[in-house]
Amino acid sequence: MEELLEERLQLAEERISGMEMEKEEFPPDFCEYFEAAARWFRLLFAAKKLLQSGELLKLERKALEELNQKYYEELLPENYGSSYADPACAVRRLGREFGQLLSALYAEYRQALVSVYEGRQEEFAAAAELFLETAAAFRCAWEEEKALPAYEDIRQIFYWYTSDYADIRSERQIYEKVTPGRTRAYCLATESDLTDLRYLYLYGKPVGQNEIKTAMFLNTLPEETIRLMADTFTEGYRLGFEVGNKDIGLKKSVSIHYNLGFERVVRRAVENFAAMGLESVICAETCEAAPVNRQYLYDHKDDMALLFDKQYANRKLETLNCAFERNRDAAAGYGGPAVMEVFGEEPFAPAAKEETVKGGEKYRKLMVEYTSSYRQMQAKFIREEERSFTIIAFPTPAIGEPFEEIFKEIIRINTLDYRLYRRMQQTLIDILDTAEYVEIKGMKGNRTDLKVRLCSLADPQKETKFENCVADVNIPVGEVFTSPVLKGTEGRLHVSRVFLNGLEYRDLEIVFQDGMVADYSCGNFADREEGRRYIRDNVLFRHETLPMGEFAIGTNTTAYVTARKYDIGDRLPILIAEKTGPHFALGDTCYSQAEDVRVYNPDGKEIIARDNEISALRKTDRGRAYFNCHTDITIPYDELGELTAVKKDGSRMEIIKAGRFVPKGCEKLNEPLLKEF
Repeated sequence: MEELLEERLQLAEERISGMEMEKEEFPPDFCEYFEAAARWFRLLFAAKKLLQSGELLKLERKALEELNQKYYEELLPENYGSSYADPACAVRRLGREFGQLLSALYAEYRQALVSVYEGRQEEFAAAAELFLETAAAFRCAWEEEKALPAYEDIRQIFYWYTSDYADIRSERQIYEKVTPGRTRAYCLATESDLTDLRYLYLYGKPVGQNEIKTAMFLNTLPEETIRLMADTFTEGYRLGFEVGNKDIGLKKSVSIHYNLGFERVVRRAVENFAAMGLESVICAETCEAAPVNRQYLYDHKDDMALLFDKQYANRKLETLNCAFERNRDAAAGYGGPAVMEVFGEEPFAPAAKEETVKGGEKYRKLMVEYTSSYRQMQAKFIREEERSFTIIAFPTPAIGEPFEEIFKEIIRINTLDYRLYRRMQQTLIDILDTAEYVEIKGMKGNRTDLKVRLCSLADPQKETKFENCVADVNIPVGEVFTSPVLKGTEGRLHVSRVFLNGLEYRDLEIVFQDGMVADYSCGNFADREEGRRYIRDNVLFRHETLPMGEFAIGTNTTAYVTARKYDIGDRLPILIAEKTGPHFALGDTCYSQAEDVRVYNPDGKEIIARDNEISALRKTDRGRAYFNCHTDITIPYDELGELTAVKKDGSRMEIIKAGRFVPKGCEKLNEPLLKEF
């Protein structure tokens, strides 16, 4: 098998190497496109030789840096507009019919870099052969008829490539997701000399100042600080099982997700997890670097709409199910992800381009069905009621000049005294447990006017409506949350500016009726419909509507004031931002697919608000019960006029008034706010 692969790769390399001499055989307008793609593959074959010979490890840092720049230079914002990776450029040069498709193919070719660095020979061979087959179709049509090939013929080449190799990709996807092993990424993270920054370039990921400066900074920190960061991270994971009433002893592995430069913390985390009896999964998909160009990622996010149909969806699901079956034992032992997020990049508001692929309603519905089917399949092999997770976040140097100061402040926020917060949050819960609904109203231009209905308690001595969330799965500490009753939950949610899943939304407004999204808009685009499409694709995730899956009150005023002090509120990840005010999640509840697992607060009361009217459908129609998304939208304290608990008899109890906590016993929550204002 290996000999056959090498023969395929050798033949592909020979044919691509000779393509420059054959340019006249292609349609004139397309010569440059095929030469650009050929140059890319020549670079990949050269990289393959460097890796296989071991010469890559011998290169000086300067040479590695130059090689890394070659890989990613055409995606840099200053170069992107003249690259075929940009659909606008491709359409301008190649025409409307082929521009989109060939740009999507070009993006697919670029993905082969990961295959080269990870030693995925068959996937690399397939990508090279895809390019050659596409080029041959254009060459033959031109040589025989001086015409372009049929569009559908080229689309079919792309389609059957994705379908034919779905089994290989699915096997790798599932195997690497749940199986510990000495992957390239694992060895780089755990065995490299971290003082020699050459190791950063050996991943094959883009390496910029973020990654370099982060690694350099972490190398200056004392061991006790690194230990504190790692211990907070791994202890949060352990507590997630404990609080969720799940047995971590049933699990054998945990996947660690991190950004390049954080290897010193990751190394310590691997040791901590090993002490818990968990082996760490680290692979190419769990380690990332700051994207070279977020517009490029946005431009190609819907490329699959060119190919995705019911036949392909079924093929992909079939291969994934087979992969899960082959890795059944490893999947059963998988405990879930431990995620180390980063933040600090400048806010990103994507440009809407008419040249990008836009999936229609048929595609959106099919993707929703496919995602739901995949999640249901995964839940059979990785049981939601048995697994957990944790997420923590740290800034990168992109956040600005006081990076080191901000970094240390975030460490402090991540390690706040959870016992103190637990007591204050219990005070809030005791009030909320007596309420029938909560009213939330904005101020200072915020148009929020919401009524959120809460569940009823059959036995208030043993039951509660809100979870007292401290520093476990979601670090840092600081929120109480519930699953609202949908019927009777209504009104308008408005935020002047917010960042969700890495995208900026200005003047975002969501209207709820009986707990479901009834209307929405934003001010990002002059065209109102473009704004609605932006929300539907990236917040509703192509669903026609979503329920309010969570209502929460963030209590981490320290994080809020830190954001104001350093003017980084627009760069905070949702993980921290959600703790800086009341927030409302669109999508599934926090207990999604684990509603029947009994969960208790530290005071011993069972949290009964784990369901809503939609998730309850799992008992009769599981496909309608889940949306497989959950996006938190936070109102900052300075836009919050009031948050009031209303009892059944109409009496009112203020929780927050003009951005300040009112209940006795919660005074310390206001102290950071009083220092600032």
